[in-house]
Amino acid sequence: MKCPYCGYEESKVIDSRPTDEGERIRRRRECLKCTKRFTTYEVIETVPVVVIKKDKSRETFDRNKLMNGLLRACEKRPVSIDTLEKIVDEIENLLQNSLDREVPSHMIGTYAMEKLKTVDEVAYVRFASVYRQFKDINTFMDELSKIIHSKN
Repeated sequence: MKCPYCGYEESKVIDSRPTDEGERIRRRRECLKCTKRFTTYEVIETVPVVVIKKDKSRETFDRNKLMNGLLRACEKRPVSIDTLEKIVDEIENLLQNSLDREVPSHMIGTYAMEKLKTVDEVAYVRFASVYRQFKDINTFMDELSKIIHSKN
């Protein structure tokens, strides 16, 4: 495993344990050159899910891309990384367990918004504003109205 700090290719495993659902193995490693520690995850290889983007192009599902979008939406919000990883895991499991090998990108965005709505409403609105590409303040206000009415 290549060290993310110095690039050295030799490391030793210090700790190894399964994640919550036992679908991945978390390994704590130490670089044999710079002695810095880092975490890696082992995942069972599965048939890739292909995402159909708005422009009809296709690319394989990238959990890091989804995680980065969620991180941006939750910036300076009281949402833990563990919560976001759990959301990404749940969405990835939904996609893997579906019979479709090709999924429209809007479906992934919808799943992410549903999960964020229960975790943090501000993060939900931030994500929705980028995902739904609000054209003006009225569309933004319509989305806020939906949140307010769902609370009542």
